[in-house]
Amino acid sequence: MSRKPSKDAPKLPGTPYGGRVRARLWITGKNGGDLGVGKVQLLEAIAEKGSISQAAKAIGMSYKRAWQLVEELNGLGDSPMVVTETGGAHGGGARLTPRGEQAIRLYRTLEAEFAAFVERFPYPLEL
Repeated sequence: MSRKPSKDAPKLPGTPYGGRVRARLWITGKNGGDLGVGKVQLLEAIAEKGSISQAAKAIGMSYKRAWQLVEELNGLGDSPMVVTETGGAHGGGARLTPRGEQAIRLYRTLEAEFAAFVERFPYPLEL
């Protein structure tokens, strides 16, 4: 029996791995909470745009939700992943800390390893 997701179910970001394997990857933070593809996409957009509002717009996320995720990201460990600067001549902005940059690299490395595993899986995936 195949179960289709409800049309009201939230759409998860990212794509399935391979043609027949659907999975999601999360890394659990030291203080609880998770780092998944949606938060990684937000971190990447903040790194590129230098602004939480511009990052949110670029990935189709509300500004409020982006701030919620930044707060969650900053609570995953002992130091923040994103720091903000208010006001000033250029209107402030946001940037990743080295920990935020490391989180992206770690997640993308694990994601690539998982995708490679699925590609070399030695058994037929026919059910």
